[in-house]
Amino acid sequence: MLTLASKLKREDGLKGSRTSATASDSTRRVSVRDRLLVKEVAELEANLPCTCKVHFPDPNKLHCFQLTVTPDEGYYQGGKFQFETEVPDAYNMVPPKVKCLTRIWHPNITETGEICLSLLREHSIDGTGWAPTRTLKDVVWGLNSLFTDLLNFDDPLNIEAAEHHLRDKVS
Repeated sequence: MLTLASKLKREDGLKGSRTSATASDSTRRVSVRDRLLVKEVAELEANLPCTCKVHFPDPNKLHCFQLTVTPDEGYYQGGKFQFETEVPDAYNMVPPKVKCLTRIWHPNITETGEICLSLLREHSIDGTGWAPTRTLKDVVWGLNSLFTDLLNFDDPLNIEAAEHHLRDKVS
């Protein structure tokens, strides 16, 4: 993490020697994303749920990270679920892309790893979708909640998993 932060500080120092015409729009956009991520990752690490761990394979690429959720209650207690998160260049105007890497039988996660979580939707009918005011902390807490209070059998993405649960529900 510190490596990218240091890099951003050096870039700020060099800005005075460059003209804005030499920097392309995509460079500025990535730079804005990276600036947000330095701040958000620090906040995330300070407020991480005890059932979650974040891993950055490359500390210079805060836009690609893995999350491990280990629920300590509910149906999935004792399981260990891996998620891959990629933060696009247009962040925070668009949500991060998240995929579940662990095969799981879950009403809100398909067998191919797609996730049904309203805050990950760019546009949501119910108004709870992505907004520029949301952060990575919201995403991690939302993914963690999929295994407890946001477990939704009434409006599932994986209909077969939801029907199976309702049919064979343990009292």
